[in-house]
Amino acid sequence: MDVQAYIASGILELYVAGLLSEEQNLEVHGHALEHPEIMDEIEQIEAAVLALGKTISPGLPHNFEVIREIIDIQKETKVVELGKKDINWSWYIGWAASVLMAIGLVWMYAQNEGLKSQIQVVENEKQTLEEQINDANTSLEKSKELLNTIRDKNITVVPLGGQEVSPTSYAKAYWNKQEQKVFIDAKGLPEPPDGFVYQVWSLKLNPLTPTSMGLLEDFDLDENKIFALNNPNESEAFGITLEPAGGSESPTLEQLYTLGAVSS
Repeated sequence: MDVQAYIASGILELYVAGLLSEEQNLEVHGHALEHPEIMDEIEQIEAAVLALGKTISPGLPHNFEVIREIIDIQKETKVVELGKKDINWSWYIGWAASVLMAIGLVWMYAQNEGLKSQIQVVENEKQTLEEQINDANTSLEKSKELLNTIRDKNITVVPLGGQEVSPTSYAKAYWNKQEQKVFIDAKGLPEPPDGFVYQVWSLKLNPLTPTSMGLLEDFDLDENKIFALNNPNESEAFGITLEPAGGSESPTLEQLYTLGAVSS
């Protein structure tokens, strides 16, 4: 006889629950007497039933005599006399109801956690959408400001051509003298290397006098490459040089990328 297979068949649980026929009860009892492993398994099932009963139905009697009365096992004899017995159905109903309640609570908890996750996803998507809308509005405002500047009748457009260090570079300056503001379109400049920044200069030509107008900071993060700078100077030309991060007091002419004169 394969004892382990017999234990795994589930018949011992039915035996403890009192759900087998008289013939099956006698068979299980006989195997239990012959094989200590089967007897141990029956005792473990009985102990588990008692422990579960105490946990979920504390008001009901829980002792070995009650279980023995239900399944009618007489360990002291070799013969099991089975008679008609009354099963305490309220005990089984209470046990089943408690199990169903526990399953229901677990299901409700899982549903609640899933709902919380869905709400968090929706909140994150909402926040992302709001940020995108704000970014779009900011970009639109900048575009409108640039268009208004370019179309202003007082605007002076100064093309800045590439120089020896970077012949293919180019830029354009939109100078509003009345508002003392210059928009630099730097789309034609390459990305500055790490540790360097573009610096814009207002130039007087005779004698050559450079005045810094500011830096094109966060160049790699600006998609439009449009930078607004103040220019209260009487500029005769504009130049853009590549300088160490933080800028320089005077332009590094060897790193002059673009240059353009203001037309008279």
